[in-house]
Amino acid sequence: MTSLKERLRDDLTAAIKARDELRSSTLRLTLTAVNRAEVAGPEKRELTDAEVVQVVQGEAKKRRDAATAFQDAGRAESAERERAEGEVLAEYLPRQLGDEELAAIVAAAVAESGASGPQGMGAVMKLVRPKVEGLAEGGRVAAAVKAALIGR
Repeated sequence: MTSLKERLRDDLTAAIKARDELRSSTLRLTLTAVNRAEVAGPEKRELTDAEVVQVVQGEAKKRRDAATAFQDAGRAESAERERAEGEVLAEYLPRQLGDEELAAIVAAAVAESGASGPQGMGAVMKLVRPKVEGLAEGGRVAAAVKAALIGR
């Protein structure tokens, strides 16, 4: 089984050979971010696949934020490029939970914790976070928990 980092490298090589500028530049930037994460800290180390996924998620979030900023600034072409880069990165991320799946996990955590109202948000998040790690963005999870607690 090849690691995610090796897969990124292999796909970068294929994209360069195919002269796919969008894919090659996106993968090159992502591998740079992975390498930067490996040398951060007191000593260099090899990242696990889970840590590489976190780096790719961070890069994808940067693309979403940049696309929104470009769109708000009236730069549709730049926003479209950022969205396209985000789609390339999405291929390397685990499938995200749907709204119904996330709501079910949150509802079970609310019932398990016995929380009611916004003051119980921390207790519910503590239960939900391990179950949705890497499968749902943190802001989306927080919004679902808040909606479940306020709706009660």
